[in-house]
Amino acid sequence: MTESGDWRKDSGDSRPEPALGLLVSDDLEISVPVESDAEELFSVIDANRDYLREWLPWLDDILSIDDEISMIRNFWNNGDGSVIYVIRLDGAIVGVVSLNWLDWNNRSFGLGYWVSEDWSGRGIATKSCSRLIDHCFSDLGLHRSVIEASVHNLPSRAIAEKLGMRLEGISKDREWLYDHFTDSVMYAITQPEWLVKVNDELALDR
Repeated sequence: MTESGDWRKDSGDSRPEPALGLLVSDDLEISVPVESDAEELFSVIDANRDYLREWLPWLDDILSIDDEISMIRNFWNNGDGSVIYVIRLDGAIVGVVSLNWLDWNNRSFGLGYWVSEDWSGRGIATKSCSRLIDHCFSDLGLHRSVIEASVHNLPSRAIAEKLGMRLEGISKDREWLYDHFTDSVMYAITQPEWLVKVNDELALDR
């Protein structure tokens, strides 16, 4: 599915909208969640709560299916440009990739992601992020992609590095994580750099 268009209520401008869903590969896709996804998404979060809590600050906000429904409803009505996608492997939800923010004035965007522990380390988050970055550059006309991660979150940092992003700096005490501050690293790549990376990969595949 590669829908786009005016899917936010009262969007009020003519900018291209992020797709409702994107095919990543034959068995992998990302799609904007609807309320009927709340039970399955909550089940995945709840089963991975301890695993995700090490690096994600919002776990205490999602303690029930009703909390998940409220999160989905808030997303559809927030109008701030952020977009959440569930990652589906053979139709089953295994994680999330998101546009955490969109800065149209500077044509930049920030990515976030997580994958359940059982499916981590299999390239699912990397492939999903790659597809979303390509969509933002190719279809939305954006110019710069950013990923922030905890300094000590090595798996998340590895994804940014696999995506060809450069390390741009370290922010001291960037995020409050339940009971302590954590430093973060910032990675980024621009649209021209992305095209070079993609073309280099295509050349290697020939």
